[in-house]
Amino acid sequence: MKINCTLLTGVLMMAMTALTAHAAEERIASPDGKIVVTISDADGRASYQVVRDGVTFIEQSPLGLLLNSDDLTQGLTLSKVESKSIDVDYHLATIKQLHVSHQATEAVCRFQKRDRHVMDIIFHVSNRDVAYRYQIYPNKETLVAVIRSEASSFVLPEGTTTFLCPQSKPMGGFARTSPSYETSYTLDEPTGKNGWGEGYTFPCLFKTGDKGWVLLSETGTDGNYVGCRLLNAGGSKYQIGFPQAGEMNGIGSTTPAISLPFATPWRTITIGSLSDVVETTIAWDVVKPKYAASQLYNFGKGSWSWIIKMDPSCNFDEQQRYIDFSAAMGWRSVLVDALWDTQIGYERMAELARYAKSKGVGLFLWYNSNGNWNDAPQGPRGKMDKSAARRKEMAWMQKNGILGIKVDFFGGDKQAMMQLYEDILTDANDFGIQVIFHGCTLPRGWERMYPNYVASEAVLASENLHFGQGACDAEAFNGCIHPFIRNTVGSMDFGGSTLNKRYSADNQHGTTRRTSDVYALATAVLFQSSVQHFAMAPNNLDDAPAWAVDFMKQVPTTWEEVRFIDGYPGKYVILARRAGFKWFVVGINAQQQPVKTTLQLSMFDAKKPLTVYSDDAQLQGSMKSVKQNKKQQLAITIPQNGGIVITQ
Repeated sequence: MKINCTLLTGVLMMAMTALTAHAAEERIASPDGKIVVTISDADGRASYQVVRDGVTFIEQSPLGLLLNSDDLTQGLTLSKVESKSIDVDYHLATIKQLHVSHQATEAVCRFQKRDRHVMDIIFHVSNRDVAYRYQIYPNKETLVAVIRSEASSFVLPEGTTTFLCPQSKPMGGFARTSPSYETSYTLDEPTGKNGWGEGYTFPCLFKTGDKGWVLLSETGTDGNYVGCRLLNAGGSKYQIGFPQAGEMNGIGSTTPAISLPFATPWRTITIGSLSDVVETTIAWDVVKPKYAASQLYNFGKGSWSWIIKMDPSCNFDEQQRYIDFSAAMGWRSVLVDALWDTQIGYERMAELARYAKSKGVGLFLWYNSNGNWNDAPQGPRGKMDKSAARRKEMAWMQKNGILGIKVDFFGGDKQAMMQLYEDILTDANDFGIQVIFHGCTLPRGWERMYPNYVASEAVLASENLHFGQGACDAEAFNGCIHPFIRNTVGSMDFGGSTLNKRYSADNQHGTTRRTSDVYALATAVLFQSSVQHFAMAPNNLDDAPAWAVDFMKQVPTTWEEVRFIDGYPGKYVILARRAGFKWFVVGINAQQQPVKTTLQLSMFDAKKPLTVYSDDAQLQGSMKSVKQNKKQQLAITIPQNGGIVITQ
């Protein structure tokens, strides 16, 4: 029997054309109609596209999940899309904006396979953000599954440039503690690279030519999933990646095991201007609290000896001196860092806590997270990795009035490690203890999910300024990155704002600070965290300018509003924050040339003078009272490594 190949080819082409012609395609618009997400099931594969004001920011990009029980990346049919308008309204003191109120379109896109409803892809589309997640359903035989991979991708337009933080390989660095999410950003790079071979740490920023910006991240991750990274999949295509096999000393799976039905964390996309990026609240808009606060948690400022004086300072006498310093500054707390268990001891720590209480000051205590995932030797060890030991320790803390803990040296993003974060937070809330994480992953909506969560490091933070002059030389460059990327989606425990000239106990030796005192004041506002342990030292009461010390006594750590004013990642940044009725306009500059601009300051009372902290060309700072002109404009100059602070 002979087969007419030409006829067969024609039939196949007609069949393919018919399938394509019958592909479902639905559009979801933001409340203002400017953002349009298009969902498709062409060729049996789910995909989406994102357009704002007629400009494509995300090209057609794959969606779907590969399970050990089913392949939800192909053979799919979009059967229905149900959309509704929703109002998001909540108060949260620990993020950049106290009261969040916005509207969004929520669309549930139902997908079938073999005539069975297998998956929803839920989209949340607001006027500057798109978020999506998967809802997976069981069948008669399958109630549990393993997600082997996500097809979730983001195809950026041609000519996009990147502003990314490379993911480090596991079990490297100090005491085999990487990845600790403390690597340097690469800025203004073309697409097509994959960091150091392991992709990138969220959040990830992209510039789409002169059209605008795209910020990619994830939120809602808890102990039921893994923390993800972004992998380059060729050219301008980026895909969700699961943890590296070597994380946690090679222990545990890189894939999440789930119980069905199951909803994954959210993938988030912020689109538009740098204002949209800096001011977005999408990380918290789509998540919910996981438990009620066991008490009313308060926030504020504190001191921290380790950043200037290192391990030897964690002794009783020096911590008592820092308690007196915090009391003199009117600050809330002192962070007692590593090795306190051996260099102070539990009995004397209880005595120190009583002394602090007599001065109106509370204590945060450092802990090692370790179990068996790295070689970090600092103590206390073996107190946070198991529930019985952890709860016994926390009961001791509660008895002695300890405010919070700083837990360090985590082991990666596998599901077991994400569960440890959640377990620490949940147990700590039972005992009224606030939690800061260091040597850790990015927080993913945790301020709203866990009411006793305060902040995470997950950034090349202030300790590096002590360890190397190169970090001091690049301080302003890095400072001009964080408000645009890392700090946009989660509280950042940086631990900076020193007024020492040198990073040493006597302020005469060690690495040299290149930035000005006004820069230090500005970053106290720029870097958002509801609890701040600043790098100031008791000697600053005598050797730092009185106007700088007075400002640091008064600067808030919780904010009601943020407004981006001007800037560019790695070059300079100017933004405003409001606490109550008081506005702070601050800026820093990393460029060799000064930033010279005129600011419109309509947020201030036009009838009252402004208080302006500024630097001259030699980085000599001063505080002046300045009258506004009739248009409420002010011309400013910010030199390299300098800052500006304007308040009233």
